[in-house]
Order: sequence, then C-alpha cells, then structure tokens
Amino acid sequence: MENIIIKQVVTQNDLIKFIKFPMELYKNNPNFVPPLISDEKNIWNKEENPALLYSVAKQFLAYKNDKIVGRIAVMINNKEAAELGVRKVRFGWIDFIDDKEVSKALINEAIKFAKDNQIEKIEGPMGFTNLDKAGMLIFGFDKLATMIGIYNFDYYPEHLEKLGLVKEKEWVEFELQFPDVLPEKVEKFSSLIAQKYKLRTLKFNNKKEVLPYVEPMFKLLDETYKSLSTYTPISDEQIKSYKEKYFSFIDKDYITCIADEKDQLVAFAITMPSYSKALQKAKGKLFPFAWWHFLQAGKKNDRANFYLIGIHPEYQRRGVTSMIFKAIQMNLKDKGIKFLETNPELEENKNVQVLWQDYNPVNHKRRRTYSLDIID
Repeated sequence: MENIIIKQVVTQNDLIKFIKFPMELYKNNPNFVPPLISDEKNIWNKEENPALLYSVAKQFLAYKNDKIVGRIAVMINNKEAAELGVRKVRFGWIDFIDDKEVSKALINEAIKFAKDNQIEKIEGPMGFTNLDKAGMLIFGFDKLATMIGIYNFDYYPEHLEKLGLVKEKEWVEFELQFPDVLPEKVEKFSSLIAQKYKLRTLKFNNKKEVLPYVEPMFKLLDETYKSLSTYTPISDEQIKSYKEKYFSFIDKDYITCIADEKDQLVAFAITMPSYSKALQKAKGKLFPFAWWHFLQAGKKNDRANFYLIGIHPEYQRRGVTSMIFKAIQMNLKDKGIKFLETNPELEENKNVQVLWQDYNPVNHKRRRTYSLDIID
C-alpha cells in the first residue's frame, strides 16, 4: 500500500477535486447521475448545512502515481450520540477505482479517525443525518440512479466485505407501474376512508399555498418514523435548509396532503418528476443551459420519484394510502407519468412497504450500509 497516498481536503481546490472525482470515474456509465456541484459544495458549508453545527467532518482523497483514485468523508454526528446514545463514525462519499489497496487505504482512514476520537465503530456509506443519502447499492446496478440515491459500481460491496465490514442495515426500493385506472379497491376505499375519518385532500392553486404545510410535513415525518431505532428528530434548522434546497424543484401538482376535520395534517406525499436525465445533461452545472433540461423534465416525463411520504401512526394501516394514490393518480395522469419509483426504505419498515402492495411493486434496487467494530 506504499504507493497509495491519502491527503485531507483542506482548500477549496481540494474540495472541487473531491466533488468531481466520481464524475470522472463514472463518465462512461449510463446509469450514474451526477449531483450539482453547487449543492455538493453547500454540504460542506456551515452556513448552508445545519448538520455541521453539531457534527465533525473530514474529507480525504486517495492518490496513486499523482492521480486521484478514491475519496471518502468521515463524520461524527454529536446529536445522534446525545439523543440516541449512538457513538459511531459515519463514512460516506466513498468512491474508488477497482483496486483493493485503494479501498483499504480509504477504510483505514475511517478507522484511524474513529480511534483518534475514541469511537469503536464505523458505518457507511451514509451522510450526516437520516435525510441524507445512505446505503451502497448491492442490486440494481443496471438501473438509472435517482437524485436521492447513491450509485456505485458492483465491485464496491465486494471490496468492503473483503476488508471485514459486515451488513448493518439494508434498504429496498420499488418500481410501480402507474395505472391508467386506479384499482377498484383503491377507488372505493378512498371515498369510504374519507367519510369514515372525516378526511379531505387539500387542493393547492399555487406553491405559495403549500408553504404553511411544509413545517407540519417534517413534523409528521418525525411521527411516522420515530419508532425506527435509527431515527433522530429533524431540527428546525434542517427543515429550513431542506425547504430552501428542494422547494424550487417541487411542482404543486406533485404534492399531496390529507387533513382531518380540524385541518391538521395526517398524511402527505411528495413526488417529483425524474430529474435523472436532466442531471446527466447538466454535468454538474445548472447554468448557463442545464436549467432548460430541468424545466423540460418537469413538463415531459414518463417517470416520477417518491421523495417523501409521511402518515401519522394513528392513520397507518387505515387505508389513508388509497386517498394519497387517488390524488396522485388524478394529478399526474395528464402529465404522462407511467412509472413511480419509491425512495429507499429500511427493509424492516413494513409499514411503508405495505403502501405499495396494490400496485404490483417490483423490488428493483437494494442498498446496504456496512459496519466494522474496531478492536485495538
């Protein structure tokens, strides 16, 4: 391993190299979807990413023969440690050429960071929080990536497993064929459920009317997922950050909200047209021309992605999903949407997976975080 040199990212120039490395690594891969460089830069800016206010992070680049051959970021989420009692080093943004000495050098950097901070476990790939991208792809390498999922070559998992890392958590993703006509059961159920529980689907005339519901949506996410062992509550700073980051992408027709008779939000779903091909054409830059591809993706697309879905525990398994899907179907049918792709869901989260059971779901991707217990 003497010919592998690891350098910490220190300067802005280093950071740009860190961000652009996977774009070079995957330049000939038709399924890789590059992020926007500006968004990636903001991840490492305390003024843009509130998670940095309670986290420690470092980034590293691996060099071989003066050429960048890998990268990794390591993080400690102090809020996670304080609220869940979980002390671990999260690693993410891990990419490398098919050279086991490179992957070994990168993982060794995560191990060293853990030892330096008296932490006995590393886990990744993952970001700072529950709402960041997580999980190394272990199945579905031949499928187009989404803007909210990690893409990687098929040799990545093999490398980590050879280094002694083991499965920690696993996520599943599904592709649903969007029906021309809703299943009769869903159509009938949606009306019955609305009457039984005195619920209604909110109608939005413009994005301004959505704004008052953004914070309640995130609070509802907390209620939906708080029973999962790995979940930490979303801070007000995070809500503000995600709102600013994603709201410009979201079309009011892709937002579904269900409220009770007291006008309290009990369920919501946010879908988005697939921006994967637009991001590929953008090649990391929105301007001067790539914004046009995003605009077109919003107007002409046969694919949409579920981004977030939340249902209050009191209404889970009560058929509220039928109301959500009816509203989505009505909103998106005229847009020509034929396929819906779910966001990654923990394999243990059956409450969410049952939502898709009436729509012939195909499990087309799986992803996994790997962990290693560190013993001196």
